[in-house]
Amino acid sequence: MKLKTIKIGDFGEIITGNTPPKDRLEFYGKEYKFIKPTDMDVERKFTPVTEEYYSQEGYKKYEKSVIPPLSTCVVTIGSIGKKMTLSDDYCFVNQAVNAIVPNQAKYHPHFVYYALRNNLHRVKAADTGASSGRENVSKSNFSGLTIEVPESLQTQQKIAAILSDYDDLIENNLRRIRLLEAAAQHLYREWFVEFRFPGWEEVKVLAGLPEGWVMGSVGQLCKVKSGYAFKSKDWRESGNPVIKITNIGNNTVDTLNCDFVEDEIAKVAEKFELYKGEMVIAMTGATIGKVGLIPKIEKPIFLNQRVGVFKPLAKSKVFTSFLFAFFTLDDAQRKVINLAQGAAQPNISTSQIESIEVIIGSEIVLDEFCRMTNPFLEQIQILNYSNQKLKEARDILLPRLMDQTIEI
Repeated sequence: MKLKTIKIGDFGEIITGNTPPKDRLEFYGKEYKFIKPTDMDVERKFTPVTEEYYSQEGYKKYEKSVIPPLSTCVVTIGSIGKKMTLSDDYCFVNQAVNAIVPNQAKYHPHFVYYALRNNLHRVKAADTGASSGRENVSKSNFSGLTIEVPESLQTQQKIAAILSDYDDLIENNLRRIRLLEAAAQHLYREWFVEFRFPGWEEVKVLAGLPEGWVMGSVGQLCKVKSGYAFKSKDWRESGNPVIKITNIGNNTVDTLNCDFVEDEIAKVAEKFELYKGEMVIAMTGATIGKVGLIPKIEKPIFLNQRVGVFKPLAKSKVFTSFLFAFFTLDDAQRKVINLAQGAAQPNISTSQIESIEVIIGSEIVLDEFCRMTNPFLEQIQILNYSNQKLKEARDILLPRLMDQTIEI
């Protein structure tokens, strides 16, 4: 396999995105994805859902910066060296993202994605800094980065096909996870919002709630404990993984892209070890209120400060599936945002999380809900573990395919 050295700009056209003024509401709608770094999942090839969308008016206004399908979008301000995605439809990106629209006569679009993924560390190294102190790689510096790629389009297609098989399996598992989450949320709405739980026809309603139910709080079901205050000098490239805010996504916990601490530090923080199936929540920043379940992992894993973990009360039952269904609904997310403090960065305390109001059904109803939904969470854990293994295998193969260590 013959390699050639090219610049990233040689792949095709480079488009830097922008953000329409927030007061121009006519530019926002539901038609075209508006992809920002916060929408991207570190380990996911595509971005199926975004927080905001452009309207037809927005499309007309910013038509010159529309991103076509199968363009590789790389974050170059902020989360440099971590986040990127492949567009699956016509969309737009914000100013923190550079999109590569590939010349498909010379470069296979999926190969371009993997070539950039393999060189994210080089994008990170090109950081020139900015007056605001945020990481920043200019469009010209990004376009000028050199990488080695196969000359043969057929070879590019083969590499892309091998790696895409892994990402397709990961995506299929993620779809199954979303269906399981949706099933738990649907049951929650039926029982605790619409009050159509088993036997509801024969239960009296008192003060707007079924008899035996109360308008309670999260703290009546569990305690929320924040993590250990690891120091910046503690971080290592290997060792014992630590879950930080950046590891919590949309109902997921990324255990592959962690910072690590040595055994001595882990021993000091042993009270903050996490276990399979526990639910954690982001307490600061852009992902505040997002929750995730700790998947199976072969080594001890610890919790960092500003991330909370839900712990059952002493001698109390574990209601993780009930709390998971509640916190993944928009209503609960709004409650978290409303409680968050701090102008520069939203912030919420453990006591505030515990104070969030939630309708608590009778013990019989709660037990039955958890009996029915616990298998959903267990299956989610299995699928998340499977995805971990697929990602690890893909990431081992990626550089070896690119540098010809493995011939195809």
